[in-house]
Amino acid sequence: MSPAAQHALFAAWLRDHAGLLHRVANAFATGADRDDLMQELLLALWRAVPAFAGASKPSTFIHRVAHNTALTWRRGAATYRRQLDRFATEPLPAPDSPRPGEDEALAAIYAAIRQLPAVDRSLLVLHLDGLGYAAIAEIHGLSENHVGVRLTRLRQRLTQLLQETTDELR
Repeated sequence: MSPAAQHALFAAWLRDHAGLLHRVANAFATGADRDDLMQELLLALWRAVPAFAGASKPSTFIHRVAHNTALTWRRGAATYRRQLDRFATEPLPAPDSPRPGEDEALAAIYAAIRQLPAVDRSLLVLHLDGLGYAAIAEIHGLSENHVGVRLTRLRQRLTQLLQETTDELR
């Protein structure tokens, strides 16, 4: 199906069956979730247009797409809420009390990291999170050797940025 034909069929379906989509959205969600579900329904219908073979009435096809999408969305929303509830009931670990000056030092480190290019920031944060060169290389599609070289240069650059910051503060 050509993009123009897909667009024309989708527009005709929306003109003729928008109420159907609204009723499904209203039946499965409330408030802002209703708008989110409506967007999901529209996207699912757009993606399903090329699969319409004409073996059934368009309204039957739209019902099938809309209801399957709503059911999938509902399961995902329920899982999300359960996870939120679980995390809300778990006590947060008590943060270690920072030593005097530690907050400023950490803020300076993050400020220096933010000055780096995005890929370099990512490499450095992964390294600081304790990932090995092999894992970092796999994430970024680089060789382990390349990761090692870049991290060595990044540590030098970070040290230079931090020295410049402390020199400015003096």
